[in-house]
Amino acid sequence: MHALHQDHVEPWSATTRFQPVASTGGVPLMRIAERHGTPAYVVDEADVRERCRAFRAALPDATILYAAKAFLCRAMATWIRQEGLGLDVCSGGELAIARSVGFPAGRIVFHGNAKTPHELLEAVRYGVGRIVVDNLAEIVRLAALVPPGSRQKILLRVVPDIEAGACAAVRTGGEGQKFGLSIATGDLAAAVDRVLRRPELELAGLHCHLGSQIGAAEPYGRAVRVMVEQLARVRDTHGVVLPELDLGGGQGIAYLPAEHGLTPAEYAATVLKALEESCAELGLPVPRLSVEPGRSISGPAGLTLYRVIAVKRTLMRTYVAVDGGMSDNPRPSLYGARYTARLIGRAATAPDREVTLVGHHCEAGDVLAENVPLPADLRAGDVVAIPATGAYHYSMASTYNLTGRPPVIAVVDGAARVVVRREEIDDLLRRDVGL
Repeated sequence: MHALHQDHVEPWSATTRFQPVASTGGVPLMRIAERHGTPAYVVDEADVRERCRAFRAALPDATILYAAKAFLCRAMATWIRQEGLGLDVCSGGELAIARSVGFPAGRIVFHGNAKTPHELLEAVRYGVGRIVVDNLAEIVRLAALVPPGSRQKILLRVVPDIEAGACAAVRTGGEGQKFGLSIATGDLAAAVDRVLRRPELELAGLHCHLGSQIGAAEPYGRAVRVMVEQLARVRDTHGVVLPELDLGGGQGIAYLPAEHGLTPAEYAATVLKALEESCAELGLPVPRLSVEPGRSISGPAGLTLYRVIAVKRTLMRTYVAVDGGMSDNPRPSLYGARYTARLIGRAATAPDREVTLVGHHCEAGDVLAENVPLPADLRAGDVVAIPATGAYHYSMASTYNLTGRPPVIAVVDGAARVVVRREEIDDLLRRDVGL
């Protein structure tokens, strides 16, 4: 991205620096640790905004929808709105956050493979721009909720049968997954027929989503070809040319220094070429394209601060235990995700050695990062930072072992502010109504 500083190094955010002191957004990270405690999520607002702009620049004629499941709070929803992006939500809670900041309903797409009747009703009442229908039963259920004289625009989620993603748990485009309408079984064809017969619903287009943490653009090119074939089939069967195609998200990011994310420019070059060629071959007008980046916008913008509690040397390895863990970052235990870490707050006086960074939970699997080079003189009280924690950390955090969730601290232009406060013991006790 053109606006990234020349000192920017993956996987740290655009404004993170380590000289003369470790800082993000012009704010010393130790100041955040001292004022707000640890663990703490730090989000680089400038980085978020620049990544939004990079997608808009790469795809100027497309609709860019931020995938809220990656990370959402009121501040984030506001930044997304101000940058002119739409919002992809997949729950009533995410929709409520959007509504609370006045996010334009027409720029919201509502997802979900098992939306509850209440969620569908709230989406219709708010007037969301598109609802993505995931199964045949949802068609009748949704149509019954649309007020007389109104029409709800929908997209049908297609199973393109393309496997892509960092691991099996985040691959969502294949026949073996719970999402979408299968081409092979005839469910997609049946859904198109049923929707076109419902005056309450307007079929705006087709949707697919391949998976998450996809590092290459090639699978998206294949998906485009499958989806354009289905658009042509709708035209040939029903005489209807659908105007929209939503390719979902899943663009990968760097988590380790040697890694590189899939840039918006690389993604756009492959997708636009495939779209133009496929439409030309089948005699279709090029549909309005929508994409749903989530992790690739918020992920690199985040880092997490932890304080070292203990350093333990066993016969096999050195463990560095910190005051957070799988409750604020479940990705290593869920997906085998790998991270790096860096000591901040003081200069090391010893060379690096490989350690295992672990959390404070009563689980053998509570490991944040393995084989991480950290100074051999690391000691209790030190603070370490882990980068690329802006996606699927806050949003997947839990209160395991009745541990409160960390705060979210936004930084920009030398100022830091709390956008989500720390969850305290009193918060946990308040929900427990007693005997």
